[in-house]
Amino acid sequence: MTRIPPHAKEIECYILGAIMMESRCFETVSDILTTDCFYLDSNKAIYGAMCDMAANGKQIDFLTVIEELRASGRLNTVGGALEVSKLTNNFTSAVGIDGKCRIVLEKYIKREVGRITAEINTLSFDDGGDAFELLDKVEQDIFAIANKHLNGDYTALDKGLVATLQNIEARRNQSHHITGVPTGYQKLDSLTHGWQPTDLIILAARPSVGKTAFALNLALNAALSEVKKTNVGFFSLEMSVGQLVERVISRQSEVFLDSIRSGKLNDHWMKQIYDRGVMSLDKAKIFIDDCASLNMLQLRSKARRMVKKDGVGLIIIDYLQLMTGDRNKGGNREQEISQISRDLKKLAKELQIPVIALSQLSRKLEDRAAKVPQLSDLRESGAIEQDADMVAFLYIPETEDNKREEGLLLIRKHRNGSLDEIPFEINHSIQKWSEKSGWVPVDGF
Repeated sequence: MTRIPPHAKEIECYILGAIMMESRCFETVSDILTTDCFYLDSNKAIYGAMCDMAANGKQIDFLTVIEELRASGRLNTVGGALEVSKLTNNFTSAVGIDGKCRIVLEKYIKREVGRITAEINTLSFDDGGDAFELLDKVEQDIFAIANKHLNGDYTALDKGLVATLQNIEARRNQSHHITGVPTGYQKLDSLTHGWQPTDLIILAARPSVGKTAFALNLALNAALSEVKKTNVGFFSLEMSVGQLVERVISRQSEVFLDSIRSGKLNDHWMKQIYDRGVMSLDKAKIFIDDCASLNMLQLRSKARRMVKKDGVGLIIIDYLQLMTGDRNKGGNREQEISQISRDLKKLAKELQIPVIALSQLSRKLEDRAAKVPQLSDLRESGAIEQDADMVAFLYIPETEDNKREEGLLLIRKHRNGSLDEIPFEINHSIQKWSEKSGWVPVDGF
């Protein structure tokens, strides 16, 4: 037998009757319900007529609703004036109308979930369909329900002032001034106050400069922070989990990466790996995905799960140009990268967390006398610069006295803050980047 979808016919009718008896109820109802929330087609038509009347500034009552339905040719479809009049028969009071509306909303959400489930069931048997696109569509539909009907109400200024002043006082009294995810670097934290929710941060450099090493430093600093420990999702399209973990162990234990890879380790170094590396890393909540052919559909799905299931508060992607866009979209590579960039910004806003995407720089940089990166050097798309809230370059100056042990983080775009150049000491042997104090940049940058 066919099952009847969840609905509350009597409550729907009561709500419509309440609006016609006390038109002020419409404001309360319209804040919670849309036309689609009503199960019966006749109730949808009547509420739709009420919405049209409210939009046109008309008074809503029993007689005007009937006239609106007659003028729009919908009166007969709802059963005529007599059926409309019956809606007011059981009305007693508008008290608790918001609670009744939420019951109707809950029934609607259950129907929508059932509809999506049925659609999944149908599409899942279509051999010609794309499984990843189907998965992404399901997630988008579920999120759409939540975003459309579970949003918070607006806030009066006086209430907003109280909450904001409380936050300001809390920040004033705390021992640190980090409002986002800690970077682990004092000057960078002072500049950004931590990586901020919804921000897309692009970290770019030429090959072999140390993008992955720096990104792993950021991940460890966030996951082990004593100020604000944050779970991290790390998507690596270039290196395997094993390679990344070796780098992380080297950085934490300060045992040379080459020694770890070659196995040439004495008892002292092994003890150091366990005592200083493994013991501290056991507390780091970093979730690594090393899928080499990651596309946006997969990234969105995995990132959502990481945030919901594992409480991830920072996503790092290594690196952007190795990703592919949604399938079957067509267009050239530059258009695809542009779409990926826009989708990453949307993802940061949707999940309310910062997203750091590593990026390659164009080879044209090598043709210039001055090798200092510029925003125009971002490879394959100018859209990356437009979508990003921050763009930072890793740069190692080519000077006689710099044996690749000194580098700069050049912040060249910062939508919500100032630009700066932060000096670093680099220990490539253990994959460690440390802020350097008192280093004066060479002339020219």
